[in-house]
Amino acid sequence: MPKSKLQAATVGGSADDIETAFYEALQTGDIEKLMGCWADEDEIVCVHPGGPRLVGAGAIRASFEGMFANGSILARPERVHKVGALASAVHNLLERIEVMTPEGPRQAYVIATNVYHKTAQGWRLVAHHASPGTLREMQEDSGSSQVLH
Repeated sequence: MPKSKLQAATVGGSADDIETAFYEALQTGDIEKLMGCWADEDEIVCVHPGGPRLVGAGAIRASFEGMFANGSILARPERVHKVGALASAVHNLLERIEVMTPEGPRQAYVIATNVYHKTAQGWRLVAHHASPGTLREMQEDSGSSQVLH
């Protein structure tokens, strides 16, 4: 995986900084910035809603490149719950995603867990697991929504 500007810039950053960069990369469709958020380890893992477990940078990169082929992903993290320790952090959150439908833009919801480890390069994402949001989450924010990642 090529080293990105993000990796050099965030050595002293936090898990929150990497999470911000991850969602900015989704919103701009920047695959290099997105991959720069991930740890440089063979066992990193990503699960998209309803999808298989993807292990390793190659598989994760290919999945996001496929998504970015259709444009950026307008995902915004909300309701973040954090558990942290000296060298790890777990963030569980609601992703509010804007999707375009024939009727116009709609809101969709995903429940995601992001796991970060403090590495030699600074904080990095080691796992992203996303599941479809439930009707309850959707009703709390909007009356007409779809579930999608």
